[in-house]
Amino acid sequence: MILKHAPRWFWSRSLWLAWTLLAAGAQAQTPPRFADDMAERTRACTACHGEQGRAGPDGYYPRLAGKPAGYLHNQLRNFAEGRRHYELMTRLVDPLSDAYLGEMAQYFADLQLPYPAPKANNAISPDRLARGRQLVTQGDAARGLPACTQCHGARLTGVQPNVPGLLGLPLDYLNAQLGAWQTRQRRAHAPDCMAEIVQRMPASDLIAVSSWLARQALPADTRPAEHPPAGPALPEALRCGSAPELSAQSPAKPLKGARP
Repeated sequence: MILKHAPRWFWSRSLWLAWTLLAAGAQAQTPPRFADDMAERTRACTACHGEQGRAGPDGYYPRLAGKPAGYLHNQLRNFAEGRRHYELMTRLVDPLSDAYLGEMAQYFADLQLPYPAPKANNAISPDRLARGRQLVTQGDAARGLPACTQCHGARLTGVQPNVPGLLGLPLDYLNAQLGAWQTRQRRAHAPDCMAEIVQRMPASDLIAVSSWLARQALPADTRPAEHPPAGPALPEALRCGSAPELSAQSPAKPLKGARP
């Protein structure tokens, strides 16, 4: 028989091959091990919102990293309770407890990551951009519109714990969300200040605001402000149920030495 007279190296190689196949089979039957942490558990989120929640590549999935935890938690609740409508998000959050949604929100809020440079390049006239800047930084008293900075912070990076930043968001996402507020496809806890604000703005002003915001670079400190800007409380019609702290602002204190 051929095998009876096979050289020693043949048996050595055959034994090695057998052990290799056995080891491969055992490894195939052993389930892979994953880190038991929130980064691993939120892979369903980062599949759309980008690695570590940095934002999706298509302009419609916003950044999650570094946003106030209260804001992120409120948005997850809004999807779960029908105030925001996106079936994939609703299915993802529906089985989860409110406490767990809070843990997810805190995880992304704690991620302090650099922002990319702004990419907005839509055609818009300098006059419309100037109008956007005016609405963002000064508002429009004739229409009863406060400046965006009055709620979203002087640096437009948001305010703890419930107000999001407006910088670092893609133009398409800003347009989509402002449009959703105006058509009442997106809602928030009553009283819904954003719904009231966008109803006072024509579409051209909404585009001007989003175009100006999407062109602005982030400041050196991108963290949300710890406190709302000093100033008068919002008028009754613009109270914000999702951020009640904005409705309790007190007038700014005069600087020392300033005349009354």
